[in-house]
Amino acid sequence: MTDLFAKYDVPAPRYTSYPTVPFWSDSPSQDQWLDAIRTAFDEETAGWSLYFHLPFCETLCTFCACNTVITHDHGREETYINLLHKEWQLYRDQVPALGKRPLRQLELGGGSPTFFSPDNLKRILEPMLADIQVEAEQFRASVEVDPRRTTRAQLVALRSLGFNRISLGVQDFDPVVQKLVNREQPLEQTRGVTDMARELGYDSVNYDLIYGLPRQTPESFRQTVEQTVELRPDCIAVYSFARVPWIKPAQRSYKDEDLPAAGEKRALYEIARNLLAEAGYIEIGMDHFALPGDGLARAQSDGSLHRNFMGYTELRTQVMLGLGVSAISETPTCFHQNEKAFPVYERRVQQGEVPTHRGHLLSAEDRGLREQILTFMTRFEVELTPEQTPDATVFLDSLVSDGLVEVRDRKLILTDRGRPFLRNACMFFDQRLRRQEQRPKLFSQAL
Repeated sequence: MTDLFAKYDVPAPRYTSYPTVPFWSDSPSQDQWLDAIRTAFDEETAGWSLYFHLPFCETLCTFCACNTVITHDHGREETYINLLHKEWQLYRDQVPALGKRPLRQLELGGGSPTFFSPDNLKRILEPMLADIQVEAEQFRASVEVDPRRTTRAQLVALRSLGFNRISLGVQDFDPVVQKLVNREQPLEQTRGVTDMARELGYDSVNYDLIYGLPRQTPESFRQTVEQTVELRPDCIAVYSFARVPWIKPAQRSYKDEDLPAAGEKRALYEIARNLLAEAGYIEIGMDHFALPGDGLARAQSDGSLHRNFMGYTELRTQVMLGLGVSAISETPTCFHQNEKAFPVYERRVQQGEVPTHRGHLLSAEDRGLREQILTFMTRFEVELTPEQTPDATVFLDSLVSDGLVEVRDRKLILTDRGRPFLRNACMFFDQRLRRQEQRPKLFSQAL
């Protein structure tokens, strides 16, 4: 397998969307974007999801590729709450169906949502939740937290608003690695927030781990995974460190010799994968594991698992609306991203504009390929069209020969051996990438 890791460790998209963000080309106008939402809500049964990007962090974790604002000034909470409410009102005025269709999913991401005080978290959400319908039976509300800066009062406030899922940033428990990535977080802090969340009634606890960080070794990462298993989170995401120093200059602080190379890096993932399987976790999708009783594992089993910009989810909604700086939204026919630069986002919202930075109106071909990629990413097999079958045999010849995928009965099937190479196999469907003759450095390594 080490030779295969080296062979297939090429730059590749993560396929959170298709087309992938660097290939978005047909950006919608404000009217086109609003029309896409209205059209998606035409169905009486259409539900929707709501995402808030809360960008503030007190310190910079140098591995992070998220859109963040580093500050100790908590006075900025007030200004940002007002911006979120103003942006929400822009949509509420233009899309009346937002008040009539059920909200099924809600997520706070960042940044660090727990930068905000308990009262301010409630101030963000209470007016909006009072203004819409919430799908009581299916409602899933999740928050990403920084265990170093999460209090019981914050978790109580969110639980009172219906939050039932919590995701803890862990990354690695080794003190040497933590110091290098500027995230010193003792095991007991993570344990304390986990226990507190369970006591308060959160029914799913997720941990995020990262492999490929500086100075990680097989021994140290094994210990991190063993400590994670001991705490028994319901879900675990084991992400590959996405090294993109051309986007995030802080990552230039790492020396090449401190970072595990392709085969060594992927060996860390295999350590985690094997330990989690031994502990009873199911591999539900790319980099994600869950205990059999968790909702994500059940969704993967019954074929309803979905994946979008919020990650793997138990159900699919017609609209995912993102509010806040850099937030991404989607409908069946359109992607949309808010302004990424905070001053520009603020100015445009204050002027009463939908703060569009970029987006993409999906062609018929885009929509078909998007569905195939989504199916493959969540079920590990997908139907091929008659035209695709011979092309897949040729394009994926190497992966077929290596026993990583199979092309048979007009299906593309990912083998168990091929799970680590899911991103490589998905590149078959990526016509926009395949048509590009010269490929600049856009993506992190596949492995």
